[in-house]
Amino acid sequence: MLEPYLAVGQVIKPQGVRGEVKVKPLTDDPRRFWDLEQVFVREGETYSPRAARCVRVHDGFAYLLFEGAQDREAAEALRGTLLFVERAHASPLPEDAHYIVDLVGCEVFDTRGERVGILAEVLQPGAHDVYVIRTARGELLVPALKRAVPAVDVAARRITVDENVLPEVAVYHP
Repeated sequence: MLEPYLAVGQVIKPQGVRGEVKVKPLTDDPRRFWDLEQVFVREGETYSPRAARCVRVHDGFAYLLFEGAQDREAAEALRGTLLFVERAHASPLPEDAHYIVDLVGCEVFDTRGERVGILAEVLQPGAHDVYVIRTARGELLVPALKRAVPAVDVAARRITVDENVLPEVAVYHP
């Protein structure tokens, strides 16, 4: 089952003395914060809504004000807090794109149906993502190229890699 909430940012620190916080976006586009009116904060297993508004986006960070947080002390209490949105209100993805949270933990198989490992992490170094797959031999780093990763089924929690392409593009890290 897919997570009902997606993390979109993390409060880094208070900004100023009027309750504003600096947020590190966990999305590809920090401008998405302009449209936010509400975020969710996880408290244990519960997600609580918090009214928030973006006051500016600058140098890759978003600056938010939360209802009820009017001073630096209230903003300091939010330091480190992950901010979530409901999946239904998340920014839409292009075709053949997936949220990272949906990929991590998927089982990875080759095209013959043999289990390779578990997707542990998705790196984003630049031109394309790199899947970090935990295997019996160590970590396998696979670029997220269609020819190397021909199928992704997040609903089934299954990713298929092409074992014939891996020697050209993948790297084992023991």
